[in-house]
Amino acid sequence: MASFTIGQLSRRTGVNIETIRYFEKVGLVASPPRTEGGHRIYGDDHLRALGFIRRARELGFTPDEVRGILALGGPTDACCDEVREIASQHLAIVRRKMVDLARLEELLASAINRCSGDHVPHCAVIDMIEQEPAG
Repeated sequence: MASFTIGQLSRRTGVNIETIRYFEKVGLVASPPRTEGGHRIYGDDHLRALGFIRRARELGFTPDEVRGILALGGPTDACCDEVREIASQHLAIVRRKMVDLARLEELLASAINRCSGDHVPHCAVIDMIEQEPAG
């Protein structure tokens, strides 16, 4: 089994050292054994868990969703049917955000198209930003 210092683990996973310590503190990552001198020694399980957490966050999974998947056994032991449920709920949220972003894109494009671009005090983009949303 491989062993890593926190610095090595950070470099290999792309996860900041302070973030690794935080994940340990809040229980997302198991606390590693320590040397007699008190230094943490991380193993392959830590490497995999941190890589999993980092990638899940990149994909937009919330900390609670990541915690839920880890509670099911994480990347090594979680059952597909249970993880699928979390992923399906996440997909629904992503799709709602995509609809919202499409509306935002239309709104911004429309305002930019109405904007003269001239050096004048009236601007359609400013008007759009100041306008209260309908609803």
